Amino acid sequence: MKRIVSGALLFALSMAVHASDNTVDYPAKPVRIVVGFTPGGPTDVVGRAFANFVGKHTGKDLIVENKPGANSTIATRYVSQAKPDGYTLLGAATNHTMIPILYGDKVQFDAVKSFTPICTIAKSPTVLVVGPSVKAGTFAELLEQIKKEPGKFTAANSGVGSSVHFATALFEKIANIKVNHVPFNGSSASVNALMGSQVDMSFATLGSVLPQVGSGRLRILAVAAGTRLKSLPDVPTFEEQGIKGYAADAWYGFMAPAGTPDSTIKILEGYVKDYEANSDAQKVLATQGLEPDATCGADFAAQIKREVATYGELAKQIELAQ
Repeated sequence: MKRIVSGALLFALSMAVHASDNTVDYPAKPVRIVVGFTPGGPTDVVGRAFANFVGKHTGKDLIVENKPGANSTIATRYVSQAKPDGYTLLGAATNHTMIPILYGDKVQFDAVKSFTPICTIAKSPTVLVVGPSVKAGTFAELLEQIKKEPGKFTAANSGVGSSVHFATALFEKIANIKVNHVPFNGSSASVNALMGSQVDMSFATLGSVLPQVGSGRLRILAVAAGTRLKSLPDVPTFEEQGIKGYAADAWYGFMAPAGTPDSTIKILEGYVKDYEANSDAQKVLATQGLEPDATCGADFAAQIKREVATYGELAKQIELAQ
């Protein structure tokens, strides 16, 4: 297997040569990526794919540890309190930027100040997916049925205040309709409920439902993206179907506790960029309905601050803020 030598790895070698004798070559022991969702969801899948890649190409051990619950705030608080040495990282997703809106001072960390952003690694569009209980063949038919019986149709989400919950509420506002929100503990649980006809529909990330759609157990009626997806050329966007301005991409990435050394962050950035450039890794992402997206460092930090502000304003409009 051909080994990858990135700029970040060369940087690390240079540090080892020129640093004092007591400098430790990072990472000198396994690195934990803590994920605030159950196994099998997109945040978990991305974390494990990245960890496997780094282990295969560098010999360094990255281990994914799941700490689900409370819309990922349990895991997020845990990482915020970890030693800032690069050995405990957060596998984060878009909902991270909604935490200040939904929980305010109730959590013992600051979604922005308590972390050093490393990189995003992938993004996924949101899709409207329906289960066996929905007989509508098209989005237009479903929308007509929802309008006739406001509040009857149930919409699963991966937790109160999750990005999917937010996407559902925003759709209700734009389309001027009402559905019954049903939260679950993670995307895997919500998808299982959808397949079992416990709920009717869900605004899900594509990666979380792609296998079930491929097997015919679930159907996608619309895509919340600016253009149709190459992987779903026959599925129209919400924009095409009259829901103007509705888009909801989700990102997945990594953060470290605030105060983590810059040299360590640069090495981790190098791992992400190596992953993004690898054709096999890109294929793995595509099978999960994900696209590579390495936004790192200051750009990632700016994105987080921008989303916190944007979602805060939107939350007020759709009455999600606490």
